[in-house]
This record gives sequence, structure tokens and C-alpha cells, in this order.
Amino acid sequence: MFIDIYCTQEKKYNQNTYGDYFVSKRDPETDRLLAVLSDGLGSGIKANILASMTATMLLKFIEADSDVRKACEIMMNSLPVCQKRKISYSTFSVINCNSEGVTKIVEEGNPQFLWIRNNELMEPECNIITSETFKNRKMHVYKIQLKEGDRLIFCSDGVTQSGLGTDRFKLGLRRKGLVDAVLHKLKDDMFISSRDLSKFIVEFACSLEPDRKAKDDVSAVCIHCRTPRKSMVFTGPPYHMEKDNYYANVFKNFDGKKAISGGTTANLISRELNIPIETPVSRNIGKLPSISYMEGVDLVTEGILTLTRTYEYLEDENEIQDDAAGDLVKFLLESDCIIFMVGAKLNQAHYDPNLPIEIEIRKNIIKKIAKVLEDKYVKKVTIQFM
Repeated sequence: MFIDIYCTQEKKYNQNTYGDYFVSKRDPETDRLLAVLSDGLGSGIKANILASMTATMLLKFIEADSDVRKACEIMMNSLPVCQKRKISYSTFSVINCNSEGVTKIVEEGNPQFLWIRNNELMEPECNIITSETFKNRKMHVYKIQLKEGDRLIFCSDGVTQSGLGTDRFKLGLRRKGLVDAVLHKLKDDMFISSRDLSKFIVEFACSLEPDRKAKDDVSAVCIHCRTPRKSMVFTGPPYHMEKDNYYANVFKNFDGKKAISGGTTANLISRELNIPIETPVSRNIGKLPSISYMEGVDLVTEGILTLTRTYEYLEDENEIQDDAAGDLVKFLLESDCIIFMVGAKLNQAHYDPNLPIEIEIRKNIIKKIAKVLEDKYVKKVTIQFM
């Protein structure tokens, strides 16, 4: 079972930074997904510092396999209280989930999470721990068993308080309004990804505000338990030519989505498997070569130029264009477990001094793509060199 997670955020109107902070990590040694969503008091730089400090420290605690309750209590007792408003400087939600679906959740101050199974809201049992230092601070601790198809939704109060004071939601959207909106969305699209669902929640919350301007920082974290979507990207020919046939048969027998990045690689697969390549002459956008087509292949692109631009798009999704690299980004983000088959044979064209200096040889750019997929998008990535 694969645990898919994604966070979408929107800054408070007229602020330069997020007052909420989200951090996550997939621990390969223990096969756990760790994540923290923290909401700093107020907005802007001060809130961002408080939230990022809280989230980062908590992630370190649970990554070190510290007792979740103890770690959260240390944080809860360490954070100062605003003398004017008498509330915590930062609230948080902590998620610790393994591949078997055993999940521990601790919340302090954030809206209660949603647990949805078969399009119905589940009501898990909760243990409440009161801070020894501040009696008004209470941790809500849950231990649940997730099944395939289950979803978890966490948010900051920018979601549940959206629309506050409007004719439609005088008291804000609140938890019930969020539940109704999410269940309606899932009824329309039961296979929606965590990425798209979190974006829907944030956009919906912002749509409730006058002029669609967020009155607070808005964050939504969505988790979906599902059968992993597997994909493989082939780029570069093998170092030894006698491995060409083996390389092509690995491609042929892979059970999942397949992409080829590189003209030499595409010609190798075409030759060994006797599959013709069709290359259209249109859609050269942003100076990247167009995609090609091969039967049984989900995507065929040019090599180093497209891979380099793909890395840039993954770093900043706002820069994505409708070109071959944009198609490859979509291919990667719609996958959960990604294998890069990287041929180690060097292409002398990559050393042409006329090419832009930022274009690196294949193995290095693949390592960069793998890292951003793991760190930012929490994908499972494997690189195999041939």
C-alpha cells in the first residue's frame, strides 16, 4: 500500500510569506511517512518563523523514533504563550504512518483532521493529554489503522474559518462545511489525487472570501492510501553495447507506465523491439524539441535539454509550460514509485562548449530530479545505472 501525501498552501492577502509551515519525509529504513503541519500565531515573517521552528523540531523528534506523545508534550510545554491573546504561539498536527497503515496522529490547536473511508466520515477514538505547564493546552492523540482507499485531511484554521462574517458562512466554513465539500468532491471523483484534492480545498476556502482574498494563511494536507502507481523512465544507452537487448527487454517487461528521454535511447528501444518512432513537426514550445510517439510507450522526449527543464519545473511549479518537460513533470507527479534506468554511455554532444553551462551530464541531472521528487513530492525513487 502506498501512502500518497500532498500539501497546498495560500498566503494571507498582502503578506510576503506563509504563516503556516508544512514538512514531510519518507523514511526508507523504517518505511514510514512522517509529516508535520504547523500554524504560527498571526501571519507573515513572525508566524513563519514560529511555525517552521515547531514543524522542523517535531519532525526531528519523530524521525529519531522518539515517543510521539513525549515529543509533542516537550514542544507544547516549550512554546511560549501570547500574553495578550493567551493562546499558543504555534499549533501543530503530527502524522506518523507506516506502509501497513498503522498511523499515529497528535494534534494541538489545529482543526480536527478528517478520516474518510468509502466516502463516509470516520470518528476515531481520542486520548487527551493536558500540558503540565499550561492547563489550557491539550493534545489530542489518535492511533488508527488505515486501509486501502482511506483518506486523511489536515488543515489550518484558515480553511475552517474561511468565509467568516459573510452571509453564507457567518461563523465561517467550520469543520462541517469542510466535510460536506470534501465528500461532495469525492463523490464526483473518487480517484482524485492528494495533490488535486488539497488544491481543491484551498481554492474552495479562498473562494468563500470577498474578492477571493485569503484573510488568513490557508493550508490543506491530504493523504490517500492506494495501490502504488509505478513508472519507469529510460534515458541513455547502456555503457556496453551488448547490454542493449537486455535493456530493451527490461523496458518491454516492466509492468507500469513507461517514458523514454533521449533520442538515442528511443532509437535503441525502437531497433531492439521493432517499434517505429513517430515524430511530429509541431509543438516546439519554449525551444524544447517536441515529444515523439511509440506504441506501448506513455511518453517519448528529447534527453538532456528536457531533463534539465523538468528539474527546473519540479523546483518551481509556477514556471511549468505546455512543452515536453511539462509533460514529463505530469508523468512523474502522477506516479508514486519511480525507477530511472540510466545508461552510463557518455554522449559527446553534452560537452559541446556552445551548450548552456547549466546543462549537466545525464546521471547528475537524474540525481537532482530524484532528490526533488523525494524531498518535495515525497515519491519513492530508485536509480539504476547500466
